[in-house]
Amino acid sequence: MIYKNACGLKLSQLGFGTMRLPVKEDKSIDEARVQTMVDLAMEAGVNYFDTAYPYHGGYSEIVIGKALKKYPRDSYYLATKYPGHQISSSYDPAAVFEEQLKKCDVDYFDFYLLHNVYENDIDVYKDPKWGIIDYFKEQVKNDRIKHLGFSTHARPDTLEAFLEYAGESMEFCQIQLNYLDWTLQDGKAKVDILNKWNIPIWIMEPLRGGRLVNLSDKEKAALEEANASMSPAEWGLRFLQEVPGVAVILSGMSSEDQMKDNLKTFEAPRPLSEKEHQALLDLAEGMKDALPCTRCRYCCDGCPMGLDIPMLIHAYNDVKFSGGSNTVKMQFDALPEDKLPSACIGCGACAAICPQNINIPEALKELSDTLAKLPSWAELCRQREEAARKLKEQTAK
Repeated sequence: MIYKNACGLKLSQLGFGTMRLPVKEDKSIDEARVQTMVDLAMEAGVNYFDTAYPYHGGYSEIVIGKALKKYPRDSYYLATKYPGHQISSSYDPAAVFEEQLKKCDVDYFDFYLLHNVYENDIDVYKDPKWGIIDYFKEQVKNDRIKHLGFSTHARPDTLEAFLEYAGESMEFCQIQLNYLDWTLQDGKAKVDILNKWNIPIWIMEPLRGGRLVNLSDKEKAALEEANASMSPAEWGLRFLQEVPGVAVILSGMSSEDQMKDNLKTFEAPRPLSEKEHQALLDLAEGMKDALPCTRCRYCCDGCPMGLDIPMLIHAYNDVKFSGGSNTVKMQFDALPEDKLPSACIGCGACAAICPQNINIPEALKELSDTLAKLPSWAELCRQREEAARKLKEQTAK
């Protein structure tokens, strides 16, 4: 197992993410299979396990706590998160934290994260009315949290702003990163910011929810031409192993086979060659079908609506790839109406000056139409709460 030193500890670079645990036909977690996967991980030297309050309708914390109970408490590191990103009329960090300790059946958490600090909830985390950050800093003093950090899907400027506000209290940061999002979601810029702050990096979505495993025949052929011996998952994970500042790479494994495959990839470091690295970046560019915005910002100077056009084009590329992106939708829910793509009046001043000849008004209209079809983050939170309620009712029966 590859290990990295971070937060004064020796951490397995492969972490077991528990957002996509194996489930039975009734959607309840298959606890027997989870136990097998945890046993495989522990035997191979994995010592980092990540869960969160809303995962699997609230049952992920319970199940992973049970599975780890057979092992000495000092033989693994357990992480969970505070759901400040969930839209709510009020926030009670103390009540949630105490509930999480009971669900996981532990006296403390090795790592604790503010869940998804982003554009639409940064004010919630900063609001003295809720006292969220102060409460968890107090739990660090009380030794019930060993290391406090945060996860984020935010844009780089929001990440920087949060670090300016609370960076001295944050020991680590978890970001979405993979070879596609290295450019598609400004992953490189986020890595650079965190390295500047000397904050260790945790990775989530290393394979884009499985998209970078389920490659087309053409995409597979491109990688096989560079090296036919690696699986698609290995390609993606080895790319991340080399990113400066990365300590833990979380994989949301759903089967024993996925666990075994990933364990092999993390047996020992094997850096990609220059040719292999370039093959991945070339593949990512080919997958995006993106508008070639270089962020020169010439378009912004003449926009009568004062829109941040490069940011909107960047969001367009993300949505275009995914067919609809909840991450983008979350970020846009925080923007005022006069800064949304729908505020574009179609004057064409931006397109006339664009060095890349992008039809910007057309792209912004398409982006606006796509976002209008997606539910708001508040509605998504409501849907998840309803799904969790139904799951609890089924389990109770």
